Amino acid sequence: MEKLRYPIGQFECPKEITRSHIDDWIAVLETLPERLEALVKNLSAEQLETPYRPEGWTIRQVVHHVADSHHNSYTRFKWALTEDKPLIKAYEEKEWSKLFDARTAPIQLSLNYITALHAKLVYLLKGLSEEDLKKYYLHPEGNTIVTVAENIGKYAWHSNHHYAHIEGAVQREAWV
Repeated sequence: MEKLRYPIGQFECPKEITRSHIDDWIAVLETLPERLEALVKNLSAEQLETPYRPEGWTIRQVVHHVADSHHNSYTRFKWALTEDKPLIKAYEEKEWSKLFDARTAPIQLSLNYITALHAKLVYLLKGLSEEDLKKYYLHPEGNTIVTVAENIGKYAWHSNHHYAHIEGAVQREAWV
C-alpha cells in the first residue's frame, strides 16, 4: 500500500540546494501541464471516477487537487517573497477533495487552470535571485521554516507524485 501511496517515495530535500536542483525542479513544473493533460485527456468519465489506489481519491479528485494545491503554493511563494517570515495558512486538502467541484467538475477546468498557473509560476521562479531563494515562510504545522528554494523542490516532487498516482492507475487498469 505504501508504494501505491508514495510511488516515487516521499520528498527528500537535499542538504544543499544547488542551481542545478532549482533548474531541474523548475523544468518539472514547466512541463507538468502538458504531461498531465496528455495522461488524462482520453480517459472516460468512468475512468476518471476510478480511485488511483484503494481508499484513495479518484483520478478526477487528484487532477482537481493538483490545481488547488499548486494554487496555494503559488500564494505561499508570493508571501515568502514579499513579507518578512510570513506564517502561512494551511488548508484541509482532504476536505477540499470532498467539495462538489472536486468530485464532479470537468477536469478540463483544472487542466486549464494548471496551465495558466504554471506559466505564471515558472515565469516568476525563473526570475528569482539567490537571495530570493533563501527567503522563507513558516508552516503552522510545527512552525517549520520552508525556503523558497525548498518549496520549488516540494512542488516539483508534488507534481511527479500525483502524476505517478494517475499513471500507475492507468497502467494497472491497462487503459493504454
